[in-house]
Amino acid sequence: MSSTDERAPEPTTTYEQAREELADVVRRLEAGGLTLEESLTLWERGEELARLCQHWLDRARERLAAAAPADDAREG
Repeated sequence: MSSTDERAPEPTTTYEQAREELADVVRRLEAGGLTLEESLTLWERGEELARLCQHWLDRARERLAAAAPADDAREG
């Protein structure tokens, strides 16, 4: 089953919120001083946030692609 067959509900976190939290996760990991468990937990959260950001970017691309044929028709 592909992601276009059945869409999951939209996440409640916005792209901007996910991106900001991801940046914070990266800062904390780069700063160091964390235990292995803390680092792994942050890494996993970062992976989740990266997937969420990718979701929003993919949705934006889909919307742009859907709008493109209408724009092309007006030019002709």
